[in-house]
Amino acid sequence: MKKQNDFTKILNPSVIAKLKTLELKASTVVEGFMVGYHKSPYHGFSVEFSQHRPYMQGDSIKNLDWKVFAKSEKYFIKQYEEETNLLAHIVLDTSRSMSYKNEGSVSKFEYSKVLAASFIYLLLKQQDAVGLALYSSELKSYLQPKSKRTYLRQLLTEIEKFDAQSETKTSTSINSIAEKITKRGLVIIISDLLDEPAEILNSLKKFYFKKNEVIIFHVLDPTEINFNFKNDSIFVDLETNEELNTQPIQIQKSYYEAMRNYLTTIKNGCNKLGYDYNLIETTSTYDIALMNFFKKRSRMK
Repeated sequence: MKKQNDFTKILNPSVIAKLKTLELKASTVVEGFMVGYHKSPYHGFSVEFSQHRPYMQGDSIKNLDWKVFAKSEKYFIKQYEEETNLLAHIVLDTSRSMSYKNEGSVSKFEYSKVLAASFIYLLLKQQDAVGLALYSSELKSYLQPKSKRTYLRQLLTEIEKFDAQSETKTSTSINSIAEKITKRGLVIIISDLLDEPAEILNSLKKFYFKKNEVIIFHVLDPTEINFNFKNDSIFVDLETNEELNTQPIQIQKSYYEAMRNYLTTIKNGCNKLGYDYNLIETTSTYDIALMNFFKKRSRMK
C-alpha cells in the first residue's frame, strides 16, 4: 500500500534532479507573461521603475516625469517593470484507454502522471502559477492556477486520487476545459488522444482562438503504434469491453496504415494551429523523453 502523501512514484527523483537545471520558457509573451524571465512591461502601476521614453500623442499625462521636464524641457513618459508569473494549466487524460500497457512497460496513465507531476514541479519552482484539469468522459476535476510552492502537494494529491476509468470523450472535455481558462497562458495537454481526430482538432481550436500557447504530449504504447503482435490474440477494447479474436498478421498492415494516417492527421492539425506536438512512447525513459523535449524547445527559439 502506498504511504500517505508519498509522491515518489509520480515525482520521480531522477527526473527531478534533471529538472533542477532546466527552465520551461514560453515561446511567445502571453498576457504580458514570460516564464523563465518573469519580466513584462506595464505602464503606470506602482511597480519598479524601468526606463523613460519620449511622450507620444495619446499617452496618459499622469505618467509624465515632471522632474525630467524641469531639467530638459522635454516630455518623457515613465515606464515600469513588474515581476510576473506565467499562467499555466496541466490537462491530464484519465480515461480507461490510458490504463493500457504491454509487457515490460508502464501504463500510459502512470507515464502521463509522471509527466504531469514533473511539469507541475518545474513550473512552481519557477514561481509560475499552475492549474490542473483532469478528464475522461467529462471534466472530472479542475483546480485554479496558483504559484505557491505549497500548492505542489495539493496538485499531486489530486492526480493520485484518480484511476484511469470511464470512456474517452476528449473533444467534449477539452471544450469544457477551454471554457474554464479565461486568461491567456500556457496549456500542457497529456493524453493518448484516442478519439475522432477531426473532433479533437476542432476542440483544440478553442485554445487557439483564446491565444493560448499549447504543448501536447501524445502518449502511446509502442504496440499501439506498430501493432507488433505475433501470436493469435484476443484484443479487448478497454472502454467497451468488445473482443476481437484474430491473427495479428491478418490485420497488421491495415492497422498500421490507419494508425499512421491518424498520427499524421493529429500532428499536422496541431502544427497548423501552431501547437508544440510531441509523440511520446511509454518505453522511453522519463528523463530522456523530457530532455528531448527541452532540446527541441531550445531549437524553437
